[in-house]
Amino acid sequence: MAGHSPWANIKHRKAAVDAKRGKLWTKLSKAIIVAARMGGGDPETNLRLRYAINDAKAVSMPKDNIERAVKRGTGELEGGEVEEIVYEGYGPGGVAILCEIMTDNRNRTAPEIRKVFDTWGGKLGATNCVAWMFERKGLFLVPATKTTEEQLMEATLDAGAEDIKLDGEHFQVTCAADAFHAVGEALTKSGIEPESKQLTRIPSNVVQVANVETARSVLKLMEALDDHDDVQNVVANFTIPDSAMAAIAAG
Repeated sequence: MAGHSPWANIKHRKAAVDAKRGKLWTKLSKAIIVAARMGGGDPETNLRLRYAINDAKAVSMPKDNIERAVKRGTGELEGGEVEEIVYEGYGPGGVAILCEIMTDNRNRTAPEIRKVFDTWGGKLGATNCVAWMFERKGLFLVPATKTTEEQLMEATLDAGAEDIKLDGEHFQVTCAADAFHAVGEALTKSGIEPESKQLTRIPSNVVQVANVETARSVLKLMEALDDHDDVQNVVANFTIPDSAMAAIAAG
């Protein structure tokens, strides 16, 4: 992603706060349910489920909660009717925004997401109004204090990493979706542990938001969407110049 794109790092820092509030557990439970429903309840043969369980363990989600979510997904317990939906729209400044949703009631979720867009100056759009601007990719965030770009290249390029770049305090390592597992394994074998890793969507081009008020509104919209219990992932195609980020940080 060209330019200074703050959302991955903002979202990463925010995850620790969400975990304390229990929001992240709710989201991860849904991810486990859907993964188990789609590929079965054995994480050894269901890679998506394995990653979802690992994410849950990383934020100290209780074992009982994890097992209950797996059983809901496989149908051993009631309450596994969670479906995946993608909502798309535009934020202030023409920023394209895509939300990956997991919900047990789309009739409740849709108007709630629409209200979030409206509140922060955005507009919920029709299916595929912005999805074509994003590619499915694996994304790893590695603290810049823990390694170097050269070490990352040596560890991951042969495994399928496509791009490595420094963004703030982290290196971003991206790869094709089908190389996600191989790159993750390569990092582990090299003793490099990412602070976060996920299959996400990365924009093919970006919009620069230089106006401070517009940038602030975009970030607030992104944060409000990410705060929603049904939103698993939210991505957008914007960058903010360092001068505007400094002004936002200064209040």
